[in-house]
Amino acid sequence: MRPFEGRSVLLVVSGGIAAYKAVHLCRGLRQAGARVDVILTPAGEHFVGRVTFEALTGRRVYRDVWEEPLAHVTLGRDADIAVIAPATADILARVAHGLAGDMATATVLAADCPLLVCPAMNVRMWDHPATRRNLDTLRADGVHVLGPAHGELAEGEVGYGRMAEPEEILAEIGHLLAPQSPWNGRRVVVTAGPTRAPIDAVRFISNHSTGRMGFALAEAAWRRGADVVLIAGPTEVPPPDGPRRIDVETADQMLDAMRTELADEAVLLMAAAVGDYRVEAPSSEKIKRERKPELSLKLEAEKDLLAETSDLRRKRGVFTLGFALETQDAVENGRRKLDKGLDLIAVNEVGSDTGFGAPTNRVTLVSPVGDAEEWPLLPKEEVAERLLDRIEADFSNDSD
Repeated sequence: MRPFEGRSVLLVVSGGIAAYKAVHLCRGLRQAGARVDVILTPAGEHFVGRVTFEALTGRRVYRDVWEEPLAHVTLGRDADIAVIAPATADILARVAHGLAGDMATATVLAADCPLLVCPAMNVRMWDHPATRRNLDTLRADGVHVLGPAHGELAEGEVGYGRMAEPEEILAEIGHLLAPQSPWNGRRVVVTAGPTRAPIDAVRFISNHSTGRMGFALAEAAWRRGADVVLIAGPTEVPPPDGPRRIDVETADQMLDAMRTELADEAVLLMAAAVGDYRVEAPSSEKIKRERKPELSLKLEAEKDLLAETSDLRRKRGVFTLGFALETQDAVENGRRKLDKGLDLIAVNEVGSDTGFGAPTNRVTLVSPVGDAEEWPLLPKEEVAERLLDRIEADFSNDSD
């Protein structure tokens, strides 16, 4: 199931250069399964044409309140969330003062769903006291404000005024759509990426994990309304927006963070690729090749984070999903790891299209009762959604 399946989003596109980002946002909403109705202001149409949004949504685009006199009521009534992106200084001012002289503001005023505004304007307009007063009014009225970001603006100036990126807006929309979700307010701890075992002051032992699977899980859980803590090893993949992030390097640091963050009845999604070995006596200084042309390293077993936290997780009632990346006998080898206090384990094999670095994954989900459910090759984002659906089903069973 796509995350926004069955949800209705009202997208208001006003007249700013950032209107081109609204096209990407609209496409992302549709890909996530949402029905999208677009209101394009006259100024917005100077930047992006009506046909573009109609092609993306498969629905008519609304521009003038007189085209369909009651549309502003029905659109506002049927929407699960309304989003103004970009939200210029002008439309923020009109919404803050309850004006309803056009299709966009009349519909927003008639809507009783959550409203998210994504400001986009010149830094001088953003800094103006009138804009700040209007934003204070909107926040007091319960309107959600995302952005703006700092950066280079269309006029060549630098400062706050850039509209949030479509990916950030999508994540925020998902979060706001989740108040009835079983995940709402639930603590979810996600580990992601590799760990490093130092050899000396500049070298380390690690693996090829990019953190993509863990990041997809963290974003999906946050979008469903969870209180997500992402404990991430070093990776170059951009982290998701929304979850609180704790950066770590070593297995010991990851273990300390897990012990701190695991709360009663939390969910632990253990997607990190924690190293199996570490150097027994790492050097605090850089080892010089001239002094040691040949170097032997004595390795010892790294701490097993699941085994180390088994008693803590049992005591606090933590639901735990683990991952097992294998090269042979994947299911059987993965099944042996269930005795570390796991409720589920997702087993996958190393391959060109699965495992480290790949955008896709092929998972076999194994439970303590012996069931093994094979999934097809899927994007990691879809794997994350399916895993959360499976865990959510356990929530429902526990409440029965």
